[in-house]
Amino acid sequence: MASKDYSDIAVGDLTPAQAKAELLRLAFEIGTHDKRYYQEDAPSVTDAEYDALRKRNAAIEAKFPDLIRPDSPSRRVGAAPSRGFAKVRHSAPMLSLDNAFGEEDVRDFVGRIRRFLKLDDDEEIVFSAEPKIDGVSLSLRYENGELVTAATRGDGTEGEDVTANVKTMKAVPHKLKGRKVPEVCEVRGEIYMTKPDFLALNKRQAEAGGQIFANPRNSAAGSLRQKDPAVTASRPLGFFAYGWGEMSELPADTQSGMVKFFDAAGFDTNPLTKARHSVEELLAFHRDIETRRAKLDYDIDGVVYKVDRLDWQERLGFVSRTPRWAIAHKFAAERATTVLNDIEIQVGRTGALTPVGKLEAVGVGGVIVQNVSLHNEDYIKAIGNDGEPIREGRDIRIGDTLIIQRAGDVIPQVVDVVIDKRPKSAKPYKFPEKCPACGSHAVREDDEAVRRCTGGLICPAQQVERLRLFVSRNAFDIEGLGEKQIQLFFEKKWIEEPADIFQLEKKHRKALLQEEGFGEISVRNLFAAINERRRIVLNRLIYALGIRHVGEINARILARHYGSFDALQKAAKAAADKESEAYQDLTTIGGIGEVVGDAVVEFFKEKHNRDAIGRLLGEIEVEPMEAVKTDSPIAGKTVVFTGALEKMTRDEAKATAERLGAKAAGSVSKKTDYVVAGPGAGSKLAEAQKHGVKVLTEDEWLKLIAT
Repeated sequence: MASKDYSDIAVGDLTPAQAKAELLRLAFEIGTHDKRYYQEDAPSVTDAEYDALRKRNAAIEAKFPDLIRPDSPSRRVGAAPSRGFAKVRHSAPMLSLDNAFGEEDVRDFVGRIRRFLKLDDDEEIVFSAEPKIDGVSLSLRYENGELVTAATRGDGTEGEDVTANVKTMKAVPHKLKGRKVPEVCEVRGEIYMTKPDFLALNKRQAEAGGQIFANPRNSAAGSLRQKDPAVTASRPLGFFAYGWGEMSELPADTQSGMVKFFDAAGFDTNPLTKARHSVEELLAFHRDIETRRAKLDYDIDGVVYKVDRLDWQERLGFVSRTPRWAIAHKFAAERATTVLNDIEIQVGRTGALTPVGKLEAVGVGGVIVQNVSLHNEDYIKAIGNDGEPIREGRDIRIGDTLIIQRAGDVIPQVVDVVIDKRPKSAKPYKFPEKCPACGSHAVREDDEAVRRCTGGLICPAQQVERLRLFVSRNAFDIEGLGEKQIQLFFEKKWIEEPADIFQLEKKHRKALLQEEGFGEISVRNLFAAINERRRIVLNRLIYALGIRHVGEINARILARHYGSFDALQKAAKAAADKESEAYQDLTTIGGIGEVVGDAVVEFFKEKHNRDAIGRLLGEIEVEPMEAVKTDSPIAGKTVVFTGALEKMTRDEAKATAERLGAKAAGSVSKKTDYVVAGPGAGSKLAEAQKHGVKVLTEDEWLKLIAT
């Protein structure tokens, strides 16, 4: 069954089934983008595109509250900390800001504050307005004036412990100045790198053959996350303080007063921060900062408005992941004009053929842009195969003059085609129907804009990408086996499938020692790292296989539900029959559904996949994801929750059931052992009665699991 995309249907027109599919898609997409931005410092969508995904998710959840997922983006900020540093739990969450993109958004923001605080139209609201630094959020904890911990934002609850690196920075004081420093004082702000320092760093990196950073934010993030603090010390990093977390007492009663305290305590604060007293003054501030933007020596992507009175901030509080008392007013993207010299097709890990525009080099927002994503076949074409206009089609042709912008000042994108400058020889682009990497047919599934290679594991582009995923941080996490090594070993035909990784020492040790850059010590360390991963947790193995739609979250769900890889594989094989109980069981797992379930079935249908897995399992030992209780009264039982629970959320109830060894299913069948019904229970309660399943009230359920 083809994956359905309902992104073009207005929220008000979605059916419950469509809404459920959309929430699944949005959770996956937003989670992927969060990881790219917060963990990998390599964002793959514009700020506007990301914000649109968030807004659609929130709107669907508001209309269908019973469909809110356990992994909903509305329940998290950022992404989990990377594995390279110890974790630090924030004493007060590090939340993000809602965005305003136009003047009307700002007026709505101020209007909401007035209504919430029940203020008269003539009562003045003072705002603190400041530039929005495009850097890396940092929390600094001081105890008795001494710096004890420095942590990144992470997922908003837990961040990375970067204390050793931060202590090398001149911009961060080790001891706070002044007599009235709170006993516990958490100062928050943004680490950044100036534009001149960024350009100088990239020049040094190029000369030394090191990593070249795309922009100052990425260079700041990369410098902060160095394993060797001495490297961080060599990088010119700045820090602006503008907020706080836990404070044993507040030194001021206004936002502007707190900023003055930070300045007196020894921090740099942004001198452009101003007090503003009306919507018109806020908008004037935004226009003024935007005109200064190009001349600033650090990157900004907007301005931030905060209610100045802290007692009003306290009353306004938070909604979901954002404060009601602050908003970020973004800038419009910078633009430039250039020529499209060629269109190159790149083949991704899942076989997706992505067209990339090769541009005449042009400077946009301080970055030299030579490539731009053209996304998919429909994005390039104006008219579809059926002769109907394509909604996103632009009729982009080689030789065209394009208007380019870096939306969100990160990802280049095409704004428009300058038709008046089109060469007479330019012809409509014909998208290839064969994979450029292996020559296999490239086909489009129903309702999809993406064309995919059918070559599977024989396609070299997919093989390399699948191997890269397999050894990546959240999969097998094999240190020393990165992109360059995978590419080299694949080209030499030493590693062509996952099992080959664990045969590398046995078959190619002598040859590897002859390769440049591989000495006795590095080779010994590589093999030690490989052998350390011969025992792997089930969910990591499932994620490492690269099954379409199965990311880290769904891998954990599948691992927890089936318990072993053998059980998963047998279930997937049986689920090939869509009328079977196995298919019903797979697709009703909370968080899975038909889209993911079909992808799992299709993966295990392929004999070459099963053969490759068989060879891999001969090299490794798979451990259960986590121990679950086997002596609880519900161990091994299947439970369905329906209706409104009053003493816990449905997600909490499901998590408790799974922790006690039960399976929390999404629908009722004759295999269901218990249905826990709260007020408003509907069709599931009727199904329980039809199948003779025992129905419990919430109190009866709590009594059962307490025994």
